[in-house]
Amino acid sequence: MSAIGWRLHGNGKTVAPGDVVDPDERLTWPRTIGIGMQHVVAMFGATFLVPLLTGFSPATTLFFSAIGTVGFLLITGNRLPSYLGSSFAFIAPIGAATASQGQSVAVGGILVTGLVLAAVGLLVHVAGARWIDIVMPPIVTGTIVALIGLNLAPAAWGNFQQAPVTAVVTLAAIILVSVLFKGIIGRLSILVGVIVGYVVAVLQGEVSFDAVRQADWIGLPEFVTPTFDVAVLGLFVPVVLVLIAENVGHVKSVAAMTGKNLDDLTGRALLADGVATTLAGVGGGSGTTTYAENIGVMAATRVYSTAAYWVAAATALVLSLSPKFGALIATIPAGVLGGAATMLYGMIGILGARIWVQNKVDFSNPVNLTTAAVPLVIGIANFTWAVGDLTFEGIALGTAAALVIYHLMRTIARWRGTTQEPASPASAPGGDEPIVHDTIEDAR
Repeated sequence: MSAIGWRLHGNGKTVAPGDVVDPDERLTWPRTIGIGMQHVVAMFGATFLVPLLTGFSPATTLFFSAIGTVGFLLITGNRLPSYLGSSFAFIAPIGAATASQGQSVAVGGILVTGLVLAAVGLLVHVAGARWIDIVMPPIVTGTIVALIGLNLAPAAWGNFQQAPVTAVVTLAAIILVSVLFKGIIGRLSILVGVIVGYVVAVLQGEVSFDAVRQADWIGLPEFVTPTFDVAVLGLFVPVVLVLIAENVGHVKSVAAMTGKNLDDLTGRALLADGVATTLAGVGGGSGTTTYAENIGVMAATRVYSTAAYWVAAATALVLSLSPKFGALIATIPAGVLGGAATMLYGMIGILGARIWVQNKVDFSNPVNLTTAAVPLVIGIANFTWAVGDLTFEGIALGTAAALVIYHLMRTIARWRGTTQEPASPASAPGGDEPIVHDTIEDAR
């Protein structure tokens, strides 16, 4: 399919065992609408948590999330199902930029990030995605994702200690729901945990509804005009690398689940997310990315129809046009955010490790070991380097270190023939490790 339109899957009411509803198919519209709204629920908790943690408007973020999803579907020819929600990779740079220069400058950083990602998407569409594997092999992408999550740990603690009881209840609820319930409820453990924590906060008098009472039922969200400061742009550059990894991973995940080769859509996916993030940067929304939460819904329902995502985008757009709804979301207190952030930031860190595990990265290789070790400390300790008016912090420096260390060490190791030397006696291969290639080029 290269245009908007879907054929009915079977009778439109059931999905036979082993079957999937392809992106160019749909179920009956009542069922499609129900699944689309389920996608809104799936993305809801994470998408709203980002603006709450960064001080952005939840309604504005939801508005651009909906617009970005529509753009993504159009740019990818209605062939790649995805919801574009708030990216957690933006939390640290937004927080730092807002604290030093104000929200408007942070919005400008998001806009520039979107433009760079869109440019990368165009390049990939023309030149192919193979070079991404060479420049950013799993050891590099995993390290970057991990250090971003771990760099945010102090922010989680800052919210946590403001209301420890509420935070503990929220975190405990998230943990328990994930193992107590099957299906969609278990997958929505963060959202359920936030609701439980919110109820506890209300009972303790930590929530004020004054702003909700004063807000209108219908109205446009609050927009913020971007401004630009070169001094903070270095904070946002590493986010591009994370967004590339997330989008490429999304394409591969959908391809694996549907049994279709979607590699030709990689460039379009990056371009589409770049455009969506750029639009968010024009008006004050958080930067976007393809959402793993919605992949979970697709895996559970076996429905990959893009029609459901059009419904999700429309639903999100309607909700964003209610200031009262946005004001209600903004009442979520610090304790709830601290509990949820403790889980989410840790999950981001572990997702980086998951990339290493899934790709069987060999840490007996000193190149891989050093590429992970040094940047992680830089990111966790939040190393800072000031050059004139420019200030580079842990995420930017850690990302740069991962890229430089990997490619420099790999080049020298090949020249000197030391690639197979173990990093230390403790990491020496035991003889049963799989042979792992750093890049596609090595495999050949």
